[in-house]
Amino acid sequence: MKKWLIPLAIIVIVIIVIWQFAAGFNNTAVTKEENAKLAWSNVESSYQRRNDLIGNLVKTVQGAADFEQGTLTDVIEARAKATSINVDAENLSASQIQQFQEAQQGVSSALSRLLVTVERYPDLKANQNFLQLQSQLEGTENRINVARDRFNEAVTDYNTYIRVFPNNLLAGLFGFDRMERFQADAGAEDAPDVEFDFQ
Repeated sequence: MKKWLIPLAIIVIVIIVIWQFAAGFNNTAVTKEENAKLAWSNVESSYQRRNDLIGNLVKTVQGAADFEQGTLTDVIEARAKATSINVDAENLSASQIQQFQEAQQGVSSALSRLLVTVERYPDLKANQNFLQLQSQLEGTENRINVARDRFNEAVTDYNTYIRVFPNNLLAGLFGFDRMERFQADAGAEDAPDVEFDFQ
């Protein structure tokens, strides 16, 4: 056997091992990144469902002739603003997520004011369409929370994978960057003040 064959065989084996490690890393990182992007799409889908329901809710509430127009206008404007924000799942950044979140918070706030105002309209509160839409909105809010949690889990899984050694050596080489998680609204950690006015 020729002496140069042994070092050549070792070099070939090392190249194959490195190739398999690099290919395995890349394929797994791509899969985890795509799972995180899918999870973000599910977040957007849940918010879209809420926006669709809000349109039906507004139409139902508009049927109450003396309902406060300003409250409805706020909801309509907040919904329009939220649907105008487009976030590219391919290039998720902290600022894009923050902008999206701020628009959605505007919808949540306007919607809360609408539902509080409805309390003064017993006929509307008893309207079967309104009750059904209100129930669907509550379910959708739960879906939104689940979707955001799943997005954060997928991002954590991806970020952990690309940051552990030796994967972190290849992550930069192959262009895998950390993704941002969905963050709670500023001040969400503070308990709300509850005041009762019985006078």
